[in-house]
Amino acid sequence: MTDDKTKTPNEASAMWGGRFEAGPDAVMEAINASIDFDRRLYAHDIAASQAHARMLAAEGIIAEADAKAIVDGLDVIKGEIEAGTFAFSRALEDIHMNVEARLTEVIGEAAGRLHTARSRNDQVAVDFKLWVRDALDALDGDMRALQAALLDQAEAHAASVMPGFTHLQSAQPVTLGHHLMAYVEMIGRDRSRAADCRKRLNESPLGAAALAGTSFPIDREATASALGFDRPAANSMDAVSDRDFALEFLAFASILAVHLSRLAEEYVIWCSAQFGYARLGDAFSTGSSIMPQKRNPDAAELVRGKAGRVIGALNGLLIVMKGMPMTYGKDMQEDKEPVFEAAETLELSLAAMTGMLGDTDFDTKRMAADAAKGFATATDLADWLVRVLGMPFRQAHHVTGALVKLAEDKGCGLDGLSLDDMQGIEAGITAEILDVLSAEKSVASRTSLGGTAPASVAAAVAEARKRFLD
Repeated sequence: MTDDKTKTPNEASAMWGGRFEAGPDAVMEAINASIDFDRRLYAHDIAASQAHARMLAAEGIIAEADAKAIVDGLDVIKGEIEAGTFAFSRALEDIHMNVEARLTEVIGEAAGRLHTARSRNDQVAVDFKLWVRDALDALDGDMRALQAALLDQAEAHAASVMPGFTHLQSAQPVTLGHHLMAYVEMIGRDRSRAADCRKRLNESPLGAAALAGTSFPIDREATASALGFDRPAANSMDAVSDRDFALEFLAFASILAVHLSRLAEEYVIWCSAQFGYARLGDAFSTGSSIMPQKRNPDAAELVRGKAGRVIGALNGLLIVMKGMPMTYGKDMQEDKEPVFEAAETLELSLAAMTGMLGDTDFDTKRMAADAAKGFATATDLADWLVRVLGMPFRQAHHVTGALVKLAEDKGCGLDGLSLDDMQGIEAGITAEILDVLSAEKSVASRTSLGGTAPASVAAAVAEARKRFLD
């Protein structure tokens, strides 16, 4: 077998039988071949073929000796591929024909019996499902590692006060631990989506053949079980044309990429000189070719940028599939590259984000100082007016707004107003109110379920470790 681009008459005959006398034009060969990217399906293709061969022998469709030769020959081919000695041929189009052609060289005529009761349509569908299932399992481990890194930092900073923002404007004080725990929950939902995707895809297309099933007495339950599927796909036409699992994988991947991008954006902001909340170590930072003072959070920026690739992959495959009638069309060859690229992009982005979290020093003093700015405890003041003076909240909101304006005019924070200043706006205010105007007191008071009080954050970390990591 050679790796050149010239298809010999024998290769054309082997692929298409007696229907075509000559191979395709070089341009057709180039657009039609998928071996450059689908070779990564080799292990799944071999596993599915071995399960199919064993089933054919068990049902008396092929001889036991032929099935053993096929299974053993496929083991040889897998070893060659993993050793890097296998010669892939673009002339043979895809991983399926490359493996089958080499199997013929290894074991001879028995190789021709492998494709009994099977088509490349159900073959590629089962291979692709097996690959996506493995990718989901691997990404789940990567997401779990990111959650562990987030939990470690959240636990360490359960009581580290920082500004909480809405509209990127200072809103209410929170803790850094509480802020990071939000991402633990987000990644938890991503893991749940991945698990749902895995559950739905876990139906075997093998045995659906081209589209209509087969007249051979195959046992689809046996091959489904051998390959770890929950059941065979119920409809042969749906089995070969379904790419919902690829779309759902990319939908999950896109949401995960957005979550990673949001965290990366926070890192970009936090690492800026204007904020100065975080400092990345040298391993995840770069400098400038002209400005020696620069320390750029490039890893975070790249995670943020790569989200576009993943979202684009989803959009691209949706457009491919929207015009597909039943059952298989060559358009569907475009399904694999976006999924492969999305999985690789997420694997890298998750590793980078996990590494960044472990390589970050947070400036908790600067965060705490900023938490006291921007009248961030105004809501605490309004809540005190409601709780202690019995005001309707809307009235308390109005009184607090007047106090904020007074503080602005005086150039101080709310905790810088004197009791006389505040009583000039609302006579019922007492010295007790001074106890709620610090950022630390504000944070400590937020004890409702899911709130930012340090004790609540510590409890949330412990619960999340059990829920996500045990």
